[in-house]
Amino acid sequence: MIKTKAYGAVDKNSVLTNMEIERRTPHSGDVQIEILYCGVCHSDLHTARNEWKTTQYPCVPGHEIVGRVTAVGDNVHRFNVGDLVGVGCMVDSCGTCPSCAEGEEQYCESGFTGTYNGPVFGGENTYGGYSQQIVVKESFVLHIKHSEAQLASVAPLLCAGITLYSPLVHWKAGLNKKVGIVGLGGLGHMGVKLARAMGCHVVLFTTSLSKIEDGKKLGAHEVCVSTDVNQMQNYHNQLDLIINTVSVPHDLNAYLQLLKRDGSLVLVGAPEEPHPSPEVFNLIFKRRQLAGSLIGGIAQTQEMLDFCAEHNIVSDIEIVPMDYINSAYERIVKSDVKYRFVIDMNTL
Repeated sequence: MIKTKAYGAVDKNSVLTNMEIERRTPHSGDVQIEILYCGVCHSDLHTARNEWKTTQYPCVPGHEIVGRVTAVGDNVHRFNVGDLVGVGCMVDSCGTCPSCAEGEEQYCESGFTGTYNGPVFGGENTYGGYSQQIVVKESFVLHIKHSEAQLASVAPLLCAGITLYSPLVHWKAGLNKKVGIVGLGGLGHMGVKLARAMGCHVVLFTTSLSKIEDGKKLGAHEVCVSTDVNQMQNYHNQLDLIINTVSVPHDLNAYLQLLKRDGSLVLVGAPEEPHPSPEVFNLIFKRRQLAGSLIGGIAQTQEMLDFCAEHNIVSDIEIVPMDYINSAYERIVKSDVKYRFVIDMNTL
């Protein structure tokens, strides 16, 4: 076993603090990675504070990991020492169910193993990227083609990037499609960038007047203040696809009404409490869909990273030291970040 410095929580009421964890000695199919940067996802906060009621302690969050390969097992063929690599939200799955066979490991029927907090349906705990190093199966490690200078800004692509890329691809966003992005946070700003790069006409929906100019700079063709009823009415029956990134409960009817016939409202934000149930007539009269999407499979995550490298897409970030994480969490609750915190692991 390899002893590793980390930062984590010991219970739901504790602040995150220094701790020591153990990583397994690399097996023949493993890749050992020195973690250079780790993005801070709202899921980290939810899990550290047990807001989803599934947390195993001690909890070491972090699933937006970028770093450098320091060792590889004898049976590793796709990576070499010195390579820049990434690790996202998963580090294992059953590998045999229909979802895994189709490259959709995030929907593994047995439950994928999270980079932190262990298997979805329970099992041995795992520890995430708020740490010096990690050991991961080769099949769950990703190549990074961005320049090393962009590495910190690449980290959030491993969760925020794929969370938006996957539904955009699945619901066939592209030229001649009008796509709405609800919320301009860590997820939403990636949705605006990706949808614009795919050739969509992008409409940002935000409650914040202060984000209108930012939304346009990031690539939105139009920005609608969603609290303004008149502005919202201008978009009735106009959009092909809306991806909703907001992670607090709110009325979904206002967005369903904006969809064309056969349009889809896709939820990727995960609130602690459920959204109010939408009005069924907003669905059946236009054959609209209300759907959800969860990150993406490993192959699609690599596809997303390659797409972002080709189009020079990275996340807008604020780099912070490890001991700032508790303050960062409080700022996330207040939506006080543009648009993703990334931890410089050299500060651990």
